[in-house]
Amino acid sequence: MQTVQKPSRTSLTSHALTPAAVYLAVRLAGLVVLAIMAAAHDRSLLDVLKSWDGDWYLSIAEHGYDREGGGLVDAAGNFTPNTTLAFFPGYPVLVALLGPSVLSGLVVSVAAGIAAAYGITRLAGDRRVGLVLVALFASTPMAVTLSMVYSEALFSALAAWALVGVLERKWWLASLCCVGAGLVRPSAGVLILIVIVAVVLRERGYRGVLAAVVCPLGLAGYLLFVADRTGNVFGWFVLQESGWGTAFDGGVNTAEFVGRVLTSDAPLMETANVLTVLGALVLCVVVVVRKPPWPLVAYGIGLFVMTAGSSGVTYSKMRLLVPAFTLLLPVAAGLARRRTGTVLAVLSATALLSGWFGGYALTAWAYAI
Repeated sequence: MQTVQKPSRTSLTSHALTPAAVYLAVRLAGLVVLAIMAAAHDRSLLDVLKSWDGDWYLSIAEHGYDREGGGLVDAAGNFTPNTTLAFFPGYPVLVALLGPSVLSGLVVSVAAGIAAAYGITRLAGDRRVGLVLVALFASTPMAVTLSMVYSEALFSALAAWALVGVLERKWWLASLCCVGAGLVRPSAGVLILIVIVAVVLRERGYRGVLAAVVCPLGLAGYLLFVADRTGNVFGWFVLQESGWGTAFDGGVNTAEFVGRVLTSDAPLMETANVLTVLGALVLCVVVVVRKPPWPLVAYGIGLFVMTAGSSGVTYSKMRLLVPAFTLLLPVAAGLARRRTGTVLAVLSATALLSGWFGGYALTAWAYAI
């Protein structure tokens, strides 16, 4: 009689740690490249990792929303008592809990990125595909923000686990992650709609109804807070439009930007943004054709529509698309079918290219990302 050998404790531990290891390996490669480029520009790595929005988040973590400008201004070069309200509180609150500092911000981002890696692996359905998807997510063009004092990693983690909750009908998980995401970024609105539609289609019990009621509370609560502070029910949207020129225009501004870049001698950063937006548009079509679970399709396309459909700082579109990891599912599935050597070669190349581009964006490019 043949004895079935049980997996060793070491192999089980290795299996459990793999998503984190893949994510951290890709991000570490990017950070090494960034450190080299930062040194070439006489800047410290920590200083680079808190660039742009990082300074705002650290300011809010230390002083809250009641403070003077301290040299920080919006994209129009202004600062008002309400300017800081444009930034959602979820990320800086977590940073403040650890003690407001660059290192605290990086700890939050690293921990959130690891949490996102496990959620993304689980969403993929197939472990090999999931691990490839994690590597691709960690090496998107502006994945450097996942390792910065930025909210991309935290939002990605909450989004991934909210989608896990929807697919597995764990409504408490879906709703609580939606609440958290709503305190991090306005794009949580996409997740909220997905949860509500999923409840209507799949769950008529009290748990589903409760999830549908609870999931908008984070986003709605913060928008109402800003409305009260500004005296305008649309206060947050007014701050965004007046300070950063951001408003939903159905894609008019993006179309004009794409047209200008494709017909002129545009800088690398602008060209990369256009190629990323156009690539994401193609992936929207591919993901519909491939037919993964509809919440994953809706999430990716929803983030794309919010990003491409809004005006504002066009150089930020690559960053705003970082959490749209479900659009990469067809790419991950196709790559996962290749030989291991091929997979490793492709992922190594994307990690290094992402690292270089992130370094370029933070050290050579003069404007906000």
